[in-house]
Amino acid sequence: MPQQSMTTNRVAYIFSFIKQAIKGEEMDYTTGSLRKAVLTLAIPMILEMCMESVFALVDLYFVGHLPDSSHAIQTVGLTESVITIVYSLAIGISMAATALVARRIGEKNPDAAAHAGMQAIWLSFFVTAIISIVGVIYSGDILRVMGASATTVGKGVSYTRLMFGSSLVIMLLFLINGVFRGAGNPAMAMKSLWLANICNIILCPLFIKVLGFGLTGAAMATMCGRGIGVIYQLFHLFGGKSQLKIKRRHMYLDWPLIKSVVKIASPGTFQFLIGSCSWIFLTRLVAETGGDHGSAGYQTAIRLLIFFILPAWGLSNAAATLVGQNLGAQQPERAEASVLKTAKYNFLFMACVTILFFTCAEFFISFFTSDPQIRAIAARALRIMSAGYVFYGIGMVMINAFNGSGDTWTPTWINFVGFWLFQIPLAYLLAKYMQLGPLGVFIAIPVAETAMSIAAFVLFKRGRWKKVVI
Repeated sequence: MPQQSMTTNRVAYIFSFIKQAIKGEEMDYTTGSLRKAVLTLAIPMILEMCMESVFALVDLYFVGHLPDSSHAIQTVGLTESVITIVYSLAIGISMAATALVARRIGEKNPDAAAHAGMQAIWLSFFVTAIISIVGVIYSGDILRVMGASATTVGKGVSYTRLMFGSSLVIMLLFLINGVFRGAGNPAMAMKSLWLANICNIILCPLFIKVLGFGLTGAAMATMCGRGIGVIYQLFHLFGGKSQLKIKRRHMYLDWPLIKSVVKIASPGTFQFLIGSCSWIFLTRLVAETGGDHGSAGYQTAIRLLIFFILPAWGLSNAAATLVGQNLGAQQPERAEASVLKTAKYNFLFMACVTILFFTCAEFFISFFTSDPQIRAIAARALRIMSAGYVFYGIGMVMINAFNGSGDTWTPTWINFVGFWLFQIPLAYLLAKYMQLGPLGVFIAIPVAETAMSIAAFVLFKRGRWKKVVI
């Protein structure tokens, strides 16, 4: 009985802890149990990223069951590949916002944190205005440049146009969640994406099938779902009860602070643009060497890969917040310890996912397409690319640790060397010169990611990030 009572109490404590983390009760992350701090931040961050990954899978599921699904899947995949440029800009600016807000919160200055968050929002408006205009005007050309066939361009141009037209809501969804994470309130970020996804899941079948918009309906549903999520964010950011609340005095344009945001965000944005452009190149290389079916199979595997990478990215985001707040509180050793503990948890999670994909690849792929050619290519890609998962897990924690400290240049150089001087040449060599086609691209991805993760860990242990002032 005593043993049973202890087990019952432990289970009750775990559920109570998870409930507290999801509810979003504020706590001081610069003191107390490090494990509790990591997990309190990580649980809502993981759930948040699960919801972000669901966006792509929901679209893929519904368009994968349309007539001529290979063209629809290719359109979604190629558009997502290019629109990752928007994601990169959003992540770069949100990363700067997270670092600045976390540092100010660590210094016990929530008013300055709110002001920094507002300046990042202003910057996002300026950036996305240009992207939206260019994307809407040149949607068809973008698909053609990416290697889409004439049929795919004809069927998918409306989808691509709507996705680029909604760049602002994509940007704000990422950015404002970065502000909440920096403030130590990841539960609010999680809730906004849950709301956006529920709306997307409801609207997708409505727009695609019931109202008959087909592929274009998927873009309409995604745009509306994300828009509702942003409205929810703004409501709590301007009228919420948390310690970070934007007021009228924070809304004037503070050009010196905007320049500070740009200074941190520029290498951070470039960091993710390097990865995004590498992904675009690999996507085109697969389309050239594998045709429509090879491209569709690769895109299906990538969506599943991202579905599990994003929760791991959510866990690694905890490192960014903890590093920022503990450096602000003048506790660099606690910041380092929090990163190593987060890396350990991410390693274990990714190891489990690797086993899952090696044993059940066909099962997961079967949900998204019934085409046997696409399924075979996707399953092969999934197994090969997931071979480097455990290294992805460690590497992304290190990258977020650098970014959380405000040292956005180190991961930028890692990405430049890893993607452009190693991954792309290797993929081209294997796919073209060794005539492996898409298989060569699949192999190049885990090889390069593993090398980059090792480099990031070595540079992290040198500790220069602890001395960054923002």
